[in-house]
Amino acid sequence: MLQTKKSPEQILFIFLGVWTILNIIQASFVEVHSDEAYYWVYSRFLDWGYFDHPPMVALFIKIGDLLLPGTLGMRFLTVISSTLSVFFLWKILKPYGEHIKLFILLFSSVVLFHVYGFITTPDAPLFLFTILFFYVYQKYVASDQLKWALLLALVIACLLYSKYHGILVLLLTIISNLKLLKRPSFWLIVGVAILAFLPHIWWQIENNYPSFYYHVIDRSAAFYKSRYTTEYLLAQLALAGPLVGWFMYRAAVLLKTPDTFIRAIKVNFYGFFIFFLFSTLKGRVEAHWTLPGMICLFILAYLYLSKRTVPRWFERLAIVNIALILITRMILLVPVPALMKIKPVAYYFGNETWAKQIHEKAGDAPVIFMDAFQEPSKYSYYTKSTKGFGYDSRNYRKNQYDIWSLEDSLRNKRVYLALTYSRGLPEQDTLVTPKGLYYGSWVDSVRMYQKVAVNPVEIPAVLEKSRPLTLKLKITNPYDQEIFLGNAGEKWACILEYGYKKGADLSEFRPVKADLEQLRIPAKQSVILDAEITTPELPGKYKLIFSLRTDPFSGSRNSNMIAVEVK
Repeated sequence: MLQTKKSPEQILFIFLGVWTILNIIQASFVEVHSDEAYYWVYSRFLDWGYFDHPPMVALFIKIGDLLLPGTLGMRFLTVISSTLSVFFLWKILKPYGEHIKLFILLFSSVVLFHVYGFITTPDAPLFLFTILFFYVYQKYVASDQLKWALLLALVIACLLYSKYHGILVLLLTIISNLKLLKRPSFWLIVGVAILAFLPHIWWQIENNYPSFYYHVIDRSAAFYKSRYTTEYLLAQLALAGPLVGWFMYRAAVLLKTPDTFIRAIKVNFYGFFIFFLFSTLKGRVEAHWTLPGMICLFILAYLYLSKRTVPRWFERLAIVNIALILITRMILLVPVPALMKIKPVAYYFGNETWAKQIHEKAGDAPVIFMDAFQEPSKYSYYTKSTKGFGYDSRNYRKNQYDIWSLEDSLRNKRVYLALTYSRGLPEQDTLVTPKGLYYGSWVDSVRMYQKVAVNPVEIPAVLEKSRPLTLKLKITNPYDQEIFLGNAGEKWACILEYGYKKGADLSEFRPVKADLEQLRIPAKQSVILDAEITTPELPGKYKLIFSLRTDPFSGSRNSNMIAVEVK
């Protein structure tokens, strides 16, 4: 009996089965990445927004945890969404040519697609909803029907709830087809999408726009480094496929078509990579931020190569490329001692052991880590609690731990302080962990004010150097109970300090001249404090920072980074 040739759909579903099984295996047995642990803690406090990202990743994890236990539960929706993404990518490309083997070869060659086959970060839902956006947009461009308009609005809302990069996808798509502005249904899409996104916008307003300040202001480097650009360019080549990525970029650039939908893909392709190339001028760009652009790269490369004879050498090279990716994926499953010196590999091993070692010392007490949001998150994940807390000093960036009410529950409590450096205390514990040496000690009656806001009511834009400057400081207590900034009867002294940041350098902090001894601030109230500081000795542009320091902590950043110029 003759065996019939398999149809493209049959081959696709075989690939989807293999792809899903591979991702399930990795999702089940690869230890949790630190960022994943952070987003797992997100899911313990479901909200309409978070400091770094919109809430879709928290919802992904929460649903997965309810369905399945362990790391597979945390990553389950990522595995499913990755498989759906492959399916809808094929649906997008099928009208242009059913070259299923080329489709599988190219898709499997892209490193970034493998990463978000099982790792749960905001990029996992971004991957799915970017592809769904292009799929529905393709239908909407071809047929201006109400059903496609409403579905597109829903997908856009999900895209925006996944990651802020979705805004760039939408803007670039509109730029590619300005005729959309003449469609009444387009404005219906805009209205419905904004309405669906309003809860997140309101969350930002209520929390003083933390995501905006972090992504737009705090994350900007003070000066340009050429390695930001070179690292970005090399990373984009590697993530597209270490051996074949260059050829895919070439194919994408060479593709010419009058197709309106493909024009949107091309504009997104160029727009994403150029936007983040220019972003390297103001700071380091994470390689995976171009994920939507990488989807467009794949689509364009497929369309170009599907109309031509694919070189045999490219097919062979792509197979080697895929083999290297699969070997790398397998390395993350079993620790190979010789490879543990490679930081990205070692990152995935020893986390659970590390958490158990600290938990043996701390018991059920809260554990505070310094200048970290990943370590307390890993600790919380592996102890299945929310006992990990990150104290963010004035030298560190703010994060979700500055928003959660976890700090409030620690005040005046006994906690275990886990540090990567020794405090020189005779009673401290020395822990030899897979993540290096940790030093643990107990802190009684914790006193900290990370969420208290200290900002000048007004400040001159230009200051004279080496002069005393009198200010009125507005100090806001966000807590549900009164706070006392004086030191009478307190075990740990509280000191209001200030410092200046110039470039990457942060000056030594000095005490603010002000009377704090009688300063009591009622819950949810603000007070005005008369204060005096001294301006820097050298001219230049600075960022002024105010900090409340209480032992044994190094002082939190309690103000915005206030731009001042000294002449």
